[in-house]
Amino acid sequence: MSANINKHETFTQAEYMVMKNDLLRPIEKIGKAGKLWIAFLVAVFMAGVVAYIIQETKSKYVTTSLRDYTMWGIYISNFLFMVAIGLVGVLMSAILKLTNFEWYRPLSRIAEVIAIGAIMFGGISIVVAMGRPDRLINLLLYGRIQSPIIWDVIGITTDLTACIILLFIPLIPSLVTCKNHLENLPKWQLKMYNMLSFGWQGTPEQWAILKKTMKTLTALVIPLGVIICTITAWLFATTLRAEWDSTNFGAYFVSNAFLLSVAVMTLATFIFRKAYKLEKYLTEMHFDKLGQAMVLMALIHGYFNVNEYLIPAYKMSGLHENTLLNLFVGKEAGFYWSVVFFGIIIPFLLPLFPKMRKPIPLTIISLAVLIAGWFRLYLIVIPGLLHPYLPIQDVPKSWTHYFPSAVEMTVVAATFAGLLLVVTLFSRFFPIISVWEVAEGELEGKEEIFNYK
Repeated sequence: MSANINKHETFTQAEYMVMKNDLLRPIEKIGKAGKLWIAFLVAVFMAGVVAYIIQETKSKYVTTSLRDYTMWGIYISNFLFMVAIGLVGVLMSAILKLTNFEWYRPLSRIAEVIAIGAIMFGGISIVVAMGRPDRLINLLLYGRIQSPIIWDVIGITTDLTACIILLFIPLIPSLVTCKNHLENLPKWQLKMYNMLSFGWQGTPEQWAILKKTMKTLTALVIPLGVIICTITAWLFATTLRAEWDSTNFGAYFVSNAFLLSVAVMTLATFIFRKAYKLEKYLTEMHFDKLGQAMVLMALIHGYFNVNEYLIPAYKMSGLHENTLLNLFVGKEAGFYWSVVFFGIIIPFLLPLFPKMRKPIPLTIISLAVLIAGWFRLYLIVIPGLLHPYLPIQDVPKSWTHYFPSAVEMTVVAATFAGLLLVVTLFSRFFPIISVWEVAEGELEGKEEIFNYK
């Protein structure tokens, strides 16, 4: 079926061709800067692999700062962060798709790719924290279904599968576009596009099936994302630690994840906008909308943050007093109040002003939110472990505090490099902005169907 666009339409065939050229340009050629960026990410990732090998071949208690009391460390903090930006990134995309927010169309694929990469490397963080990778097999073979750990494994695996399918289904028409338009690419790449497109012809029946499948998957991802974030919080809430003894943890984690997702989407949008010269498609309007979303999410997370700490602080009973004093005025106070300031107050107040919702200011705010968000999760894990119900006594001094070793920091840096590498390589082989979805949005709800070839 040929493209059914008339000259009187607001979006013409000529405009569609220009859009197609713009959005497929990053796939055609990788510049010197792009190659250096990929080489840098590969180098960091390989450094992490080497650090992990050192950790496994030597004693874990020699190469890391993990001890009997701090048996999790930054590996688990990093897992929580990856799950947050991954699960809720695609969750945000799903909600906005179902509610027909047309402005989000250029951002949906970016969110889905980030989600897949983040969930993948969040899972890898868990394997690294286990010490030996073969323990994962024991977890699958001998895991107890009543354990929240097994719930988390099942949920994350299911959600990763759903995210991959949700990314792949709308990608099929784009694969045909790549195959037909980018004829100068290597033959193996064109064959890959042809194989993955599964004989897509763009018939009305195929479009109907594709859109129905997308809508169904989108609806399934929403409750799944909320459930997984909540179950991850239950890993802590069901463990006997004063700081984790909260029925509010599920909602607290979900609200934090939504805020982090807005921040990571803002940062990714800015980077792709500049690196691939996509200012025409990732406009200031998108940053304005993301800034408004950030204000709302910061307000919601701020409420849950107050709710999480106000009642225990009011009572100041038992071991809660020690953990709260440690956060509010103790050795973790600097971290905690910095997290509150940069992770809640700043993203709530500054984007209220239109000038702060411009690309550069909002990106700086988002970067601050992401850094604060990572340390917020660190403050959940480490102080909680160092304040058990039974007092720490008659142990080596190194057991009473925690600071990550060079091996741990290198491995964590490698997970971020791996995430960025996944997103970068995807954008070099596939359109990071869906051509047909953006074009469909430009038709303003008219009944015409593109063939997008």
